[in-house]
Amino acid sequence: MPDSSEKPNPVRGDPAWVAPALTREEKTRNVGKTPVFFGPPLAILTDGHKNTMEISGKLNRTAERYLEMLRYHGLELTEPERLCLIHICNIGFMSPLEIRELPIEVEFTKFSCDGLDKVALAAKLESASFADLVAVVESIGF
Repeated sequence: MPDSSEKPNPVRGDPAWVAPALTREEKTRNVGKTPVFFGPPLAILTDGHKNTMEISGKLNRTAERYLEMLRYHGLELTEPERLCLIHICNIGFMSPLEIRELPIEVEFTKFSCDGLDKVALAAKLESASFADLVAVVESIGF
């Protein structure tokens, strides 16, 4: 006999319902409407979409795919390599062009520390895909 103090699980349509694919941590987050500035990349991404639900859907699908991409891409970095990239990326925002030029930046940086092989790091970055480079930049917080 079930305990009468147990609450039934919410179902789709109930405001408390959360998609089962979410992790326990994601279930506790507060998701609501947020004003977003649509700069050129978002304007291009949502061009042709006329209503809020279409735009929201496009943004959420794109973000979900981007997060999956980050999950499966990246590079194994040593701590000295990581410190070097943090130093380079410390300019703040990294444009796609700047991300593509990371191997060149490694070659020209004056940054050095024990255990850093800039030639090897530049070669590692040069052979990486753009998705790998983006994942690296994201992983170090830029």
